[in-house]
Amino acid sequence: MTTPAGSGTGFGSVSWWGLSPAVDLQAESPPVDPDSQADTEHGTPELNVLLLGSVDGRHLLRTLARAALWPRRRFRFYVLENNMEAVARHMLIFCLALEDPEKMGLQERSETFLEVWGNSLLRPPVAAFVRAQAGRLARLVPEPDRLAEQLPWLSLGALKFRERDALEAVFRFWAGGEKGPEAFPMSRLWDSRLRHYLGSRYDARRGVSDWDLHMKLHDRGARVIHTSEFRRWRDTGVAFELRDASAYHVPNRTLASGRLLSHRGERVAARGYWGDIVTGPFVAFGIEADDETLLRTSNGQPIKTAGEITQHNVTELFREMAAWGRPRAAQGDPAQVQGDADGSPEPAAPVPESFAVHFLSLGSALTLHHKSCYKGRFQLLYMACGMVHLLSPELGACVAPGGRLIVELAQFLVDLRQEQLQGFSTRVGELAQAAGFAPHPGARRSQTFARFYKAGNSAPSHKDPAVGSGTPPPGVLAPPLEATNPPPEDLTQPLEGGTPPSEPLKRPSESQASLLEALVPPTGSQTPKPESLTVPPETNSPIPNF
Repeated sequence: MTTPAGSGTGFGSVSWWGLSPAVDLQAESPPVDPDSQADTEHGTPELNVLLLGSVDGRHLLRTLARAALWPRRRFRFYVLENNMEAVARHMLIFCLALEDPEKMGLQERSETFLEVWGNSLLRPPVAAFVRAQAGRLARLVPEPDRLAEQLPWLSLGALKFRERDALEAVFRFWAGGEKGPEAFPMSRLWDSRLRHYLGSRYDARRGVSDWDLHMKLHDRGARVIHTSEFRRWRDTGVAFELRDASAYHVPNRTLASGRLLSHRGERVAARGYWGDIVTGPFVAFGIEADDETLLRTSNGQPIKTAGEITQHNVTELFREMAAWGRPRAAQGDPAQVQGDADGSPEPAAPVPESFAVHFLSLGSALTLHHKSCYKGRFQLLYMACGMVHLLSPELGACVAPGGRLIVELAQFLVDLRQEQLQGFSTRVGELAQAAGFAPHPGARRSQTFARFYKAGNSAPSHKDPAVGSGTPPPGVLAPPLEATNPPPEDLTQPLEGGTPPSEPLKRPSESQASLLEALVPPTGSQTPKPESLTVPPETNSPIPNF
C-alpha cells in the first residue's frame, strides 16, 4: 500500500505543536481603547483573546514575552482544545516557563522545553522533571483552592467535572502511574506509524523525507530546516538533539493520547502516538527570528539550522518571560514607574496577576454565544487550521465590534497539494464572511495566516448562499486511506490499570478529514463512515484537531 500525496494521513488525529510561527497577539489585536476596555478594579485595559486549537501555548508565551514593548494591559486568554492531553501540555509548558530561576537556570529550562515539546524520547533528567511536575499537577487539579494559591494564573473553572477527572488521569499517567517503558513504547509506536503511513515506500523513507523537505517545506518558506535534522526526526521522532544521541531513550509520555478503536466488533480504548509524523516541530520557533543574522545565508545555504534558531528563540523567550515568574515583592508596585539613573521613566516588570489562562470545556465552541459573559467579549479570535470548521456566526457573535480574527492556514501541511491549499484559503474567507468578518485592509499579505476584522455595524447572517454552494477542490471530499481501515494493532497500546483515557476519545483518523472535509457541507453522494468506527454519543467528541 502506498499513501498518495494529498491524503493528509501523516498529521494524525492529535496536534502536539503548531504549524505556524509564534505571533505576538497584541500586534494582531485592535488598538487599546481605555474607555471601553479599562478594568474598573485595576484601571488597566484588558485584552481578551479566544484561541481555538493553539495547542502548544507558543502565541501566549510570545505575547507575554513582548508585553514590555506595549502599553500595560491585563491579559485574559481563553483556550479551547479538543483533547485533555493538549490542556495538560499547556499547563506543563507554562509551569516550566514560569519556573523559579533559582531552581532551574535559563539554559536548563530552554533545553527541557525543547525536549518535552518536540522530542519523542527524553533524557532521564528531563523525564524526572516531567514526572515531578505531573505528580504535583495531579494533586492540584482536584483541589481548586490549592490550585488557585499555587498557580494564580490558571483557571479550570469552565471545565466539567469529568474533564477534570480526565485531566488528573493524564497527569497521573505522566507521573508514572503505569511503570516501565512498555506502558508507552514510543520507539515502536513511531516506527509503526511510519510503516503504516509510507507503506511500500518505507524502505525508501529517506528519499521520501528529502523530497518532502526540499520540494515542499523549502518551497513554502522553511528553507532553514536542515536535511540531517529533518531525517533524524522523521526516523526517530527526536527533533532537538542537544546531547549525545545515546542519552535519549526515555519515552516522552506527554505525546501519548487515548483513542477508541474497533476490535473484534467491540470498541476498546487504546493509548498510542497519533500525532504528526511528516512536518515536525520546526515551524513554530525555527523559521523566523527577531535577530536577522540568524537567517543569513552563505553560498545560498542558511548558516543556521532550524534547531539552532529554535533554541535561540526559546532561550530569549524564556529570558523575557522571567519577569512574569518573579513574585510581587521582588518587583515592587506594578502601578508605579521606576526611573533609571538619567531620570527617564522605565516601566516596572509585570506580575503574574496581570494575566490569566482560562481553559474552556471541550466542544463548547458552538455554545459560547449562549452565555452573556462571552457575547462581544473578545478583541481577538485565533483559530488553528484544524479548527476552522468551528468558525460560525454564533462564534463570531463572541467577538466585539472592531475585533480581529486571525486564522492559521495550511501552508506547512506537507500532504496537501497546491490546489488544496488555495481551496482551503478560499474556504476560510467564505466562512469568515459568513461569520461577520471582512478581510483586514491593512494586513500584510501572508501565506501562513489570514487576517480579518469585524465591522462595528456587522450583522452576521446565519446562512450564506455562497458558502452553501461552494465547490471544494478536487480530492477534498475523498476520505483518506486510514479513514476506511483501522490501524494495525501494533500502532496501539491498550490502557491498563483501569485508568480511563482522556476524554474525548477519538475515532480513527477523523482529523485527516476535519481540515478539508469538514469545511464543506455534506452531500448525499458522500460515503458514510463505517459504523464500527463511529464514536458512541455519550463520548460527546468534537472533531479532532490536526
